[in-house]
Amino acid sequence: MSLLEITRGESPLVLGLPHTGTELPENIAKKLNETGRAKADTDWHIHELYDGLVPDTTTVRTLIHRYASDVNRDPAGASLYPGQNTTTLCPITDFDGLPIYQDGAEPAAAEIENRRQLYHSPYHRALSAELERVKAIHGFAVLYDCHSIRSQIPFLFEGVLPDFNIGTDGGRTCAPSIEASVKHRCHAATGYSTVLNGRFKGGWTTRHYGRPSDGLHAIQMELAQSTYMLEHPPWTYERHVAERLRPHLKLILEELIRWSPA
Repeated sequence: MSLLEITRGESPLVLGLPHTGTELPENIAKKLNETGRAKADTDWHIHELYDGLVPDTTTVRTLIHRYASDVNRDPAGASLYPGQNTTTLCPITDFDGLPIYQDGAEPAAAEIENRRQLYHSPYHRALSAELERVKAIHGFAVLYDCHSIRSQIPFLFEGVLPDFNIGTDGGRTCAPSIEASVKHRCHAATGYSTVLNGRFKGGWTTRHYGRPSDGLHAIQMELAQSTYMLEHPPWTYERHVAERLRPHLKLILEELIRWSPA
């Protein structure tokens, strides 16, 4: 089974889909406890939410679940949010801080490195290749990293998360006009709340690839899952709710696909 789904377009826009996968190799799945097997931390249905919004985009999606290896974490293991609760390259707890492995079954250093090579590295080789491909066509590339998370997770943040959470690592990962365009479109979306570089400032993917001086621009969108789905099992995609959100996402992506450094 291929671990990656790649769709190639000719526009400058590349969508990253790092956390929608639900596949777990049997040797990992059998070590998980009931909490781990629930896979509550999946970015459920994000690939469906963005599907078909704009033409000619490139998408890179891993089918492997983040509990095998989180491809949006630093492969060296450094925390993206020092001093705050978070999960690791190979998580041993879920977003609620609960253990996801059976007692004594947590991955040791050698297994973590093996999973990095098997799951983390292939995703980033593919993503890097697609960014370089479209950059060769246009002279630049724009990575829009697609994420979602439950709107209330006390272990990770206080209160209720805004609907649109834009991350550019404090403006370092993309041109100011890209950040301003996405922020403007989100603020213009009636009935939705927005924050720029709040709790989620952009994960390792955004920070790693976002090098505007090299013609690589990256921005992360973390959506509150309440904007398009049921935030508890069975994690249903609520089409009537999602269809109110999709036009706003379409406007965001349309502006990004038209953007140019000029």
